[in-house]
Amino acid sequence: MTLETPIEYVKGIGPERAKLIKNVLAISTVEDLLHFYPIRYIDKNKVYKVGNLQESNLEIQLKGKITNVQEIHNGKVKRLTAKFNDDTGSMDLVWFQYSKWLKEQLPVNREVFIFGKINAFNNQFSMPHPEIELDEKKEKDNRLRPIYPSSEKLTKRGLNQKFFQVILRNICKEIPNLIQENLPEYMIKSMNFLSRQQTYLNIHFPENLSHFEKADFRLKFEESFFFQLGFGLKKAHHKTKSQGNPFPIIGDYFTGFYENHLPFELTNAQKRVLKEIRLDMKKPIQMNRLLQGDVGSGKTMVALLTMLIALDNGFQSCLMAPTEILAQQHYNGIKDLLKDTEIKVNILTGSVKASARKIIHEELENGELTILVGTHAVLEDKVKFKNLGLAIIDEQHRFGVAQRAKLWAKNKIPPHILVMTATPIPRTLAMSFYSDLDVSVIDEMPVGRKPIITAHRREKDRTFVYNFCRDEIRKGRQIYFVYPLIEESETLDYKNLMEGLEHVMQSFSDYNVAMLHGKMKPDEKDVAMNYFASGKAQIMVATTVIEVGVNVPNASVMVIESAERFGLSQLHQLRGRVGRGAEQSYCILMTSDKLSKESRTRIKTMTETNDGFKISEVDMQLRGPGDILGTQQSGVVDFKRLDLVNDAAIIKNTKNMVEKILETDPLLSRPEHQIIKNYYLQYYKGKNKWSKIS
Repeated sequence: MTLETPIEYVKGIGPERAKLIKNVLAISTVEDLLHFYPIRYIDKNKVYKVGNLQESNLEIQLKGKITNVQEIHNGKVKRLTAKFNDDTGSMDLVWFQYSKWLKEQLPVNREVFIFGKINAFNNQFSMPHPEIELDEKKEKDNRLRPIYPSSEKLTKRGLNQKFFQVILRNICKEIPNLIQENLPEYMIKSMNFLSRQQTYLNIHFPENLSHFEKADFRLKFEESFFFQLGFGLKKAHHKTKSQGNPFPIIGDYFTGFYENHLPFELTNAQKRVLKEIRLDMKKPIQMNRLLQGDVGSGKTMVALLTMLIALDNGFQSCLMAPTEILAQQHYNGIKDLLKDTEIKVNILTGSVKASARKIIHEELENGELTILVGTHAVLEDKVKFKNLGLAIIDEQHRFGVAQRAKLWAKNKIPPHILVMTATPIPRTLAMSFYSDLDVSVIDEMPVGRKPIITAHRREKDRTFVYNFCRDEIRKGRQIYFVYPLIEESETLDYKNLMEGLEHVMQSFSDYNVAMLHGKMKPDEKDVAMNYFASGKAQIMVATTVIEVGVNVPNASVMVIESAERFGLSQLHQLRGRVGRGAEQSYCILMTSDKLSKESRTRIKTMTETNDGFKISEVDMQLRGPGDILGTQQSGVVDFKRLDLVNDAAIIKNTKNMVEKILETDPLLSRPEHQIIKNYYLQYYKGKNKWSKIS
């Protein structure tokens, strides 16, 4: 038997059962079976007494005698009952489905062990369908008994827990021939690991709880370590082999803007991040950096200053955003900042007219246009740059790997890459999923920004909320009312918004109201946004289309209707649409009276903190990592043991260990590291589903 042996050749399985197991569990080889880990364990070393039973004892084992076996008929329904007695009391046993054979074979008045789930009713305990073993035939195995993932389809065909326990017990006997060590001796000793063979034995049949915990820890460590190693090797390769254009000059474009046109003093965090980017771009190696920053932390300013460094070195820059609204927002912001300079900036989106598009294409090719902001339209083959030196991707998780690669191919030497995200990524995800990028974090808000006050209100408070909004409008402020998307039905979504709009217009009949939703044409959206941004409309009623990119500093109140329907990151992004000016801003979360436990957690988190990183941690606990990264990166949750929410310490530890190893031995050529290298090449190289960004 080897790890590659198909399961049909495993004793006790055969072709028919193998086919069923493959279909239901996707298990094909002996190696798959070894990685078919138990979901929990039963301790059959402990024997309970009837007199000490409590409702909290779920699955238990008792020792005693079976008496009083009876068949009870109730119309067409019949059941088999018996009494179970030990020296402290008695309880009922019951079988709702049973055979004549079971009735005849019950070991009455003999010493037996019974095992099962107890039920409690009026302080009377019973056990339906117990497992029964004669005292003299009981297996003398003190190990914890594994319970494996299962399904009705399997158990109906006899592939129950007992079946998998027997199969895995037989495979575990072969572990000395199947499992080889994959970590060096010094690491095993320093981490106090079980051997790899003992690890697999104790994950399936633990000697005790302590051995299970050690086995579990080692398997999690291995998953994280080799995952980090893959990204570490990729990163090291990138830094030695990935050619880039060096940008050694800080010239007139950067210094002229910094000294004469910078509208505010940069935060220390912005300065630190710019320094990290500057050091990267000096080298003849392609920069590959992730810029994380909370809503309103000043990422666009960092992006612009980075573009000016590229311009000082004679290169063009491109900023690509996932939506027209966000691209337009970036373009307006950058154009406004550069209005007193001669630097040429333009925008390319799907709605740009053919005549204007032609001019943009020509100016990009002859180098006259140095900064381009755009959407997916930038990726078209017709779009050619003279010398693209910097590509900035905003909210990169919304773009596929192939799409991003098209942008890198627009220059002979790939451009430097800066990936930006306004959705703070939980640190464990940043440490794992983005391990092949250098990470910069803007963790400081601009001076003068007041934290947004967030309040939870219910329908009964609506009059109070509306009066508060009127007070803010009288102070010269503006208000957002946001309605949720009902994705199953665009018709319902539109109806919901229309009813909301009508209600707001009736309640605020003295004021002008603008409306914005996803179904509007781009020019209609522009008209609505300009109507609001100019101050002509005091209220904007919208769907989540305003989640990112809308910047109206005078808007001080965000009312989110049916807030329980929104995810945490959405709520946080929406809240970031206010608080962009110097005035105190407010976010009011309107909900129904009845909230689920998860909704309560989300609302409570929002009212307690403005820290996007803390919010992202809670969000990952609620939703899991796959949802946060989006469908493009769903492969990130393929770990079998490692939990990105609860195993942050392991991820951090393995990341540090990998960095130290590769710092001193980047090719894993030392004798003690051959074992790691060989295992990685055999099991991990080429198997990673996580493509590097560039």
